[in-house]
Amino acid sequence: MTRPAEDPVADGTFAVELALGGHLRIGPARLPVADTLALLRAVARTRSVQGASAALGLSYRAAWERVRALEATVGRPLVRKTRGHGTTLTETGAALHEALSGAADALVLPLARETRAVQARLAALLAAPHRLAVAASHDPLLMEVLAAWGGADIAVMGSRDAVMHLLDGRVDAAGFHCGAIAPESAGPPFSDLVADPAFRVWPLFEREQGMLVAPGNPLGLHHPADLRATRARFVNRQKGSGTRAWFDRLLAATGIRPEEIVGYGLEEFTHQAVAAVIASGAADAGLGARAAADRFGLGFVPVGWEVYGLAVGASLPGEALDRLEALVAARLGTSPGYRHPPPAPPADNAAAGVAREPGTGPA
Repeated sequence: MTRPAEDPVADGTFAVELALGGHLRIGPARLPVADTLALLRAVARTRSVQGASAALGLSYRAAWERVRALEATVGRPLVRKTRGHGTTLTETGAALHEALSGAADALVLPLARETRAVQARLAALLAAPHRLAVAASHDPLLMEVLAAWGGADIAVMGSRDAVMHLLDGRVDAAGFHCGAIAPESAGPPFSDLVADPAFRVWPLFEREQGMLVAPGNPLGLHHPADLRATRARFVNRQKGSGTRAWFDRLLAATGIRPEEIVGYGLEEFTHQAVAAVIASGAADAGLGARAAADRFGLGFVPVGWEVYGLAVGASLPGEALDRLEALVAARLGTSPGYRHPPPAPPADNAAAGVAREPGTGPA
């Protein structure tokens, strides 16, 4: 059915905005929290009622009327005029401003996340176009599935940044991995994510990682110590990526300093990019997914299996995510280097984000 031109959804203007609301009740009076905070914040910032009136789009008289009405309700002076210093908040005014500002600041991220959830729910109700915003650590299979599905806008970044984007309410979902350790043991922001009931976290798949090397592994590279011994040229992943963190842990466990690895500072942002550098002959090795090695005809030295997790806000509708999970699951049986994740109890958020400890190879 064609929507009429005056339909705001058809015009592409459908949007959701959530903001701090509610009232302060003092006796019989009800003070709008947002208006009260805006007034106190404007006085504190401009140090004058004249400046506050301009900032709020009020007349000077109307601004003073608001101040006096607020003071009458609170029962104490909230502003003071000092010759040569303009108008400032009293101790009571500053305390009220601090309390309301603290509440507003604490709600910024939850409101951003709930805005995305409401947007998704209303888009389905109004049959409005809506695509999931996904921030994810790079994975060859996931990138293919997302591209074929067409229901998401994907931003590729390191696991840490992807999770931070979700926590900040900038995306609907985050794809991440922590190597051969569980998220709650990986420290913030991963441990914060799985412990927070505001999020749902579950394993999307397991994948095999290892050292990508030239065909036939001519340098005989099987362990980080071999990289140091042979002075092999390494190509690294960027800081903040799960693969980089895993490699750093492998070095630390072996007692190798990063500066002992030739090329440690050479960074690429995807598994394919690492594989391409090695395939071109510009590097001898890099840590990455088996799938990338297979696509570029490279040798592969297994290091271990890891869980690739997906996290979303708990209030986000699940239909699109169910579809994405089904598309990924359909590919796992036919894609080398991938396997289905172990089952996780859905009632336990922390457990749902943590698969069993992956197996380890020569590393």
